[in-house]
Amino acid sequence: MSIYEIIFKLVLACILGGMIGLERESLNRPAGLRTYTLVCVGSALAMIVSIDIYLQYYQTVNADPGRIAAQVVSGIGFLGAGTIMREGASVRGLTTAAGLWVVACIGLAVGAGLYIPAVSTTILILFVLIYFIKFEQLFTGMREYKGLVMVVEDRPGQVGTIGSILGDMGVLIKNIQLNRVENSDDLEVELLMEIPSGMKISQVIDELSEMKGLRSIDRLN
Repeated sequence: MSIYEIIFKLVLACILGGMIGLERESLNRPAGLRTYTLVCVGSALAMIVSIDIYLQYYQTVNADPGRIAAQVVSGIGFLGAGTIMREGASVRGLTTAAGLWVVACIGLAVGAGLYIPAVSTTILILFVLIYFIKFEQLFTGMREYKGLVMVVEDRPGQVGTIGSILGDMGVLIKNIQLNRVENSDDLEVELLMEIPSGMKISQVIDELSEMKGLRSIDRLN
């Protein structure tokens, strides 16, 4: 394998991984542009090393060209697990974790010289990430989970008022956490909400902003 071929494979892996990572970065996901790019390039390098070792030693030892690369597929699970988070009744990060696994496979394909499958898979993954969520909303009326953190004056009925406002909007509270603000009589309310399809989080914020005793309201990333 020539040095130019190796460089081409690493650069191609960088581009393909970066394309998918850029889409994840635009949505502020736990793993973004740099993470996806590193995973794809690292996977390609692992495959290149596997093939190179096999070509050097296959005549003298019983070498397996896929042994090093095979560990990438299982090893990437540890990285993917770090992107999965549980919030109340929902689990976030599964798509990002699955994306990391697929990007690792794309890197392995590039390292093995399977350029057309690697590029085709990248295009398909981008299509799935960008357009399938629209299909889900169109055909299943999928609801979205959004988080808010509010600081309100601690007085009777505040939590009930929040629940009434959200209930009138058709928003379901999936999880709620209450914390006392240090050195203050205010209360921090952290909400995980299930928002109806077509409703924007900004509409919910506008409605909650009208309640009395509200100190601040912010989105949760």
